[in-house]
Amino acid sequence: MENKYLEIAIKQAKKAYKKNEIPVGCVIVKNDTIISYGYNCKEKRKKATMHAEIVAINRACKKLKSWRLDDCVLYVTLEPCMMCLGAIFESRIKYVYFGTKYKGKQMFDLGECHNITFIDLKNKECAKLLTNFFTNKRKK
Repeated sequence: MENKYLEIAIKQAKKAYKKNEIPVGCVIVKNDTIISYGYNCKEKRKKATMHAEIVAINRACKKLKSWRLDDCVLYVTLEPCMMCLGAIFESRIKYVYFGTKYKGKQMFDLGECHNITFIDLKNKECAKLLTNFFTNKRKK
């Protein structure tokens, strides 16, 4: 089941890639139903906070008419950054599945994030998408 939703997050990340955005995609699920999704759009929107997780959380809150996403699960192609982690915590999401770590390393101690369970899916496609994006950026 987890990989099905990660595949959808990867499709979102590929949309970001095509738009010259850092290729990160996110899907939020409740009771095995997709509530929202999003991808990075910082460049297009000219806003530092437009990470895939924030976009998806905002859409989920709007759809559910609540800032509380207690029963939701988040799938994202890259381990959440500190900003996104804060939004995940504040929205009360309890489970986060991520496709890969930043540069293969954990960005911070996820064990310190009370009430949130993180599952690293170690997805090679997620890692490769990011590597290819930055390799191509450096060539330009």
